[in-house]
Amino acid sequence: MERQIERDISGKIVVITGASRGVGKQAALDFARRGANVVLAARTVEADSTLPGTIGETLREIETLGGQAIAVATDLAQEDDLKRLIDAAVTRFGGVDVLINNAAATTGDIWGKPFLELTRAEWLYQFAVNTHAPFTLTQLAVPIMASRGGGRIINLSTGSGEVFRLPEEPTKLNAVGNFSLAVPGYYSSKRALDRFGNCMAPEFHAMNIAIIGMHPGLVATELVAIRVREKGLDPSVAVPMTVPARMLVYFSACENPMEYTGRLFWAEREMADMGIALD
Repeated sequence: MERQIERDISGKIVVITGASRGVGKQAALDFARRGANVVLAARTVEADSTLPGTIGETLREIETLGGQAIAVATDLAQEDDLKRLIDAAVTRFGGVDVLINNAAATTGDIWGKPFLELTRAEWLYQFAVNTHAPFTLTQLAVPIMASRGGGRIINLSTGSGEVFRLPEEPTKLNAVGNFSLAVPGYYSSKRALDRFGNCMAPEFHAMNIAIIGMHPGLVATELVAIRVREKGLDPSVAVPMTVPARMLVYFSACENPMEYTGRLFWAEREMADMGIALD
C-alpha cells in the first residue's frame, strides 16, 4: 500500500457511533480538529460510576477546540434511535459524508461467559449492536451520501484472516493474560460485518461510496484499563487510541478511497507501512 494525499475535510459531516469514550471519542476530537462537523452517538448521556465518559463530555471538548458537533443519545439496538440519529445529522448539518460504525457491545458478563451458559438474548444483542445497527445506519446514510456525490463508510472490526493476510485463519487466542477472549457472539457478529462490507462494495462503488473495514487492534481504551485492573488483561500489546483514530481520519480524507473499498485493514500495521504520523 502506498500512502495517498489527504484532502481537506473541513465542513464534512461525520457520524460516529460509540463517541462517549475510547476510539470513538478520540476520532471525534481528531475530526473536529480538522474542521469536520461531527455527529456524536452513544447511549451514555449521564455519568456512569463503572465507565468514564459521556457524549456530552465529548461535545464540550470539541466545543472547547472551537469545533462544531451535536450529541445524539442513541441506543444502537433500537431502530427508531438509528433513524433519529441520521435525521439529526441532516437537520443540523445538512447530510452525511462519513459514517463510522465504531460502537460495539463490549461490556457486561457476556465476555468470558461459557458458551453453554450464553443465552439466546445475549447472542442476539451482540448482532443487534455489532451487525444490524451498522446495516440500518448504512441503509439510511447511503441515499444521502449518493445525493451529495458520494461518501465513505468505515466499519470497526476485529481480527480475521483477511486482516492478517495469512493463507489460513490464524489460531484464535483463548485469552490475553488472564483475560478471556471466549466471546462467540462478538467475533461472529463482527465477522458478519466484515462480509457485509465485502459484498456491498461493488454496489456502493457505482454511487461513489467506499465501504472500508478496519481492525483497531487491542487498544488502550478506558475499558481496557479497567480490565487490566480487574481481570488480569495483559496491557503490553495495547496500542494508543490515537493510532486507530488517526487511521479513521486517513481513510476518511484519502484522495482515492476506492483503492480500499470492500477490504479489511489493520490500523497499526497500515499506519506503519504507509509512514503515517500522528497529528
